[in-house]
Amino acid sequence: MSKKLSASEIDGVQYRRAKLWQIILYACNAFVGMTVYSLIGMASYAASIGFGIGTAVIGVILTGTRILDGVTDPMLAFLYDKVNTKFGKIRILMIVGFAIEAVALLCMYDWAAGKGLGTVAFVLFYVIYVIGYTIVNMTAQTIPPLMTNDPKQRPTLGVWVTALNYMVPMALTMLLNVVLLPKFGGTYSQEFLSAACKLCLTLAAIGVVLVCIGVSEYDKPENFQGLTKERQPLKVKDMVEVLKGNRPLQCYIISAASDKIAQVTASQAMITTMLSGIIIGNMGISTILTVIGMLPSILFAVVGAKYAGKHGNMETIVTWTKICIMISVVMCTFFVVINPKDIAKMGAITIVYVVLTLCKNGANMCVTTANTAFMSDLIDYELDRSGRYVPAVVTGTYSFLDKLISSFGAAIATGAVALVGYTTTVPQPGDPATPAIFWLTMFLTFGLPIIGWICTLAAMKFCKLNKAEMVEVQKRIAAKKEALKAEK
Repeated sequence: MSKKLSASEIDGVQYRRAKLWQIILYACNAFVGMTVYSLIGMASYAASIGFGIGTAVIGVILTGTRILDGVTDPMLAFLYDKVNTKFGKIRILMIVGFAIEAVALLCMYDWAAGKGLGTVAFVLFYVIYVIGYTIVNMTAQTIPPLMTNDPKQRPTLGVWVTALNYMVPMALTMLLNVVLLPKFGGTYSQEFLSAACKLCLTLAAIGVVLVCIGVSEYDKPENFQGLTKERQPLKVKDMVEVLKGNRPLQCYIISAASDKIAQVTASQAMITTMLSGIIIGNMGISTILTVIGMLPSILFAVVGAKYAGKHGNMETIVTWTKICIMISVVMCTFFVVINPKDIAKMGAITIVYVVLTLCKNGANMCVTTANTAFMSDLIDYELDRSGRYVPAVVTGTYSFLDKLISSFGAAIATGAVALVGYTTTVPQPGDPATPAIFWLTMFLTFGLPIIGWICTLAAMKFCKLNKAEMVEVQKRIAAKKEALKAEK
């Protein structure tokens, strides 16, 4: 039997590969990002209950701070570029960033809540949280291209990232809505928010430690060098030039940002409450069913990785986005033709709902896995294009525009629920399921994502960074590095 050729042998490039335990520990960043993401999804409740802020004002605040979140990304790219200690770059930034966001969130949800401090205090805490979150998130995004450039391993790394990014919020949803929420009377009280905050931040702290261990081998100055002899300090014009000159990055921004605005909107606690607690009518059972439909879908991340390893990350994004659209159309139709209350009765309707949820989440898993790997491709493309290794610039530029666009997610959610009567209060489980609430929830849960996916397909038509081109990119990078070594 002939030996199976490696990717390096097939492509003629000596790829670097990370150890499995390093990949798993890096993927534990989900304990940082997704726990905080789940917590911040309840920010509207924290603002309303803890600081006495009206629903419409909350939407404006969350939108404004989200825009600030985007602005801080490119600004903190300069911080990333300058930090270089004997303890590394990545580990220091991860720890400092988490400490900042943890203190801010504790103030928002616990320490300062319920003390009548009002809007100004909440905004201040949220701004501090944004700065800390940005440092952590931006730093984490720069790790994958350091660990591996193997086109088959990058999607595999994406599998672990995707799996944990789904499993962590799933587990948290169960803990928060099924275990913790009933202990506080089944409503989003201040006591519940405080307990939820402490739980989420404990898990996040564990995640920070694990990521730092996993990345320790790569957190060295020599791994942050470009393809030129002299290292030039980062300037604002460099970031502008990256955006202007990197066409695949432009396409990716449009693709990811259009998807993100839909995701951010649908993930708001108000919208999930309307779907599970009002339309389906049983928050606890609906949450459990959603988790049941999601858990097997994690296996699709493996499917997506194998598909990406064979066909390329860009091609995987396009193919599985089309499948996401088709499944979402079917799922929306399903809610229209049935009585949604029957989902909670544990019959045939329940089974169909779980299967559809599984298919929808599975297809989305494949897209997410490819998206994770594609960001590393973009960083390497920029290294080949400009000769500079500037991962924070690439991720920061992307994050700025992504967050600027998706910042309207919270405003869309709060504005939309205000249109159906929630002007001074927020949706609570057990509220009457009016036709207006039903159609609004359908649009925000299924319609808006479909629009985002259509934007993805349109953007990717102009992106030429397919699998064959990425092989050539890695060959050119390797040749330039060898030439640079020969000159020294």
